Parts: sequence; structure tokens; C-alpha cells
Amino acid sequence: MKDMKKQPRYQQIAMDIAARIARNDFEEGQRISGRSVLSSEYAVSPETIRRAINLLEEENVVEVAPNYGVIVGTKVQALAYLDGNASVNDATALKHKLTSLMDKRHELDVEINNVIQEIMDISSRFASSDPLRRFEYNIDPSSKLVGKSIRSSSFYQITNMTIIAISRQGEMMLSPGPDAVFEAQDVLVVVGHIQDVIKVEMLVQG
Repeated sequence: MKDMKKQPRYQQIAMDIAARIARNDFEEGQRISGRSVLSSEYAVSPETIRRAINLLEEENVVEVAPNYGVIVGTKVQALAYLDGNASVNDATALKHKLTSLMDKRHELDVEINNVIQEIMDISSRFASSDPLRRFEYNIDPSSKLVGKSIRSSSFYQITNMTIIAISRQGEMMLSPGPDAVFEAQDVLVVVGHIQDVIKVEMLVQG
């Protein structure tokens, strides 16, 4: 099962016993070994076995008969228990994966922002000699860019300039993705060659 290592030991044991019932290792109506035997088999305390059996009893996978022991229920109940817990385990595994991906995304965003800042710093220090420069453009409400995304406007293909940030209502959106949509009063921060400035001006003002 997925994510079994993240389950408490008694839950793992309950899953294993249910799997053994589903495989017919234990037959319906059979008496399972006592807690002391099971605790030795699984190398855990009798209390851990008790908790595992209680889980199975709650789902009618087994029945605890006083002064007799643990009796196997039906294979159908065992399979239902396994299916139900597999869904929980899958969801837990996906949550862990999402958290990991979000952490990696954050690290990537930080790295991208650092590179952008370096570009901006270099552009400022070597504006007179470096062919790549930083420019800013205001988007008026009448601009044909309003309502379009960076992708649909073919901004880079038309201008050869790269948008490294969009300033909107006092907030700076660094490294906007291709689906970012232009809004009136946006300030575009771009880097590129000075000879391409006219292309940006025509696109922004058009």
C-alpha cells in the first residue's frame, strides 16, 4: 500500500491482517491466534495488537468473542476495509507530493526573482555599454493590449523584449507567466535591445 510508512504501526498491522483475510490466508469463521502470538509475529506489544484488532472489529472485518478470541469475518468486509484505507493513503500521498512540489516551486520562484534582480542591477550599472537595457511602459486604457495575455499578444515574438515584471496598483508581479493578462494602468518592466524600443511603443500604444 502507498504511504504505509507514514501510518501508525497498529494501522499497518490492521491492513496486513485484512489483506491476509482477503487472500484467504485466514478463512471466514476461523479463530485467529491470540494477542500474545500476534504480538510476537509482528514484533509489537499486545496493546498495539489490541488497537489493530479494534480497528478491524469496528469495520466488521473480525469479531472479538469473549473467552474465545478473534474470529475472522467475511472476505467482502476485508476487501472493503482495504479499499477504503487505500483511498485515504492515496490522498495522503498526494498531499505530501503537492507540498513537495509547492516547496520546489517556491525555491524556483526565489531563484527566478534573484536572476531578474541581477539583470536589473547589471542593466542599471552598465546602461551605457550593455546592449540589454531595462525599460518601463505604461499601458493606457485605450491600448489594444488591455485584456490580452502575454501569450495571446505575441509580445516577445513582436518586440524581441522580455517582460520581467508588471507593476499593478503599487504591487510588483515578478516574472509574470504567459497567461498573465494586461490591465489598464499596468506598468511593464522589460529588458531588451534599445533598437527594439519602437516595437514595444507601437504595440503598447496601438
